[in-house]
Amino acid sequence: MLQSAFSSPGRVLEIGSGTGQHAVYFAKQLPQLEWQTSDLPAHHAGIQMWLDEAALPNVYSPLALDVTEGWLPKNPFDYLFTANSLHIMSWLAVEDLFEQLPQWLKPGGKFVAYGPFNYGGEFTSASNAEFHQLLQSRDPLSGIRNFESVNELALGAGCVLLDDIEMPANNRCLVWQRQ
Repeated sequence: MLQSAFSSPGRVLEIGSGTGQHAVYFAKQLPQLEWQTSDLPAHHAGIQMWLDEAALPNVYSPLALDVTEGWLPKNPFDYLFTANSLHIMSWLAVEDLFEQLPQWLKPGGKFVAYGPFNYGGEFTSASNAEFHQLLQSRDPLSGIRNFESVNELALGAGCVLLDDIEMPANNRCLVWQRQ
């Protein structure tokens, strides 16, 4: 899916790189991209282990990025990517991410968000409802987000939805483009 969304050479900012495994996999599959990892500093050592082992020339050591704090890159990115993060963040953090998106993404650039979403306020599966309960038992501020609310934030950030792709395990891949 990313081969289609990120078809032209460019720079990607991965928001919330987690372990670093997505960055390694995608940077290897998409060598035309420069992949910039980012996450909270507590995750940097694990990300760096994946990057060191892979030794890919097109993936970079993680930036310290907390979406609740302002950060202005020297140059905006061509692409933004985040996987399994919007349901982990608080809703205020999700709002902060989209508020900063115009500073991080070039006009015409694409933002891809992967993960579970609700539609019309309803869970798309029983397993997503159970997952939501698990998330909230760990952190009451987390949980599966409503597509309509997230899309409204994207529209407010000057982005239009290009695609909403069904993925395995009751996940979605949302693709927006900044106008």
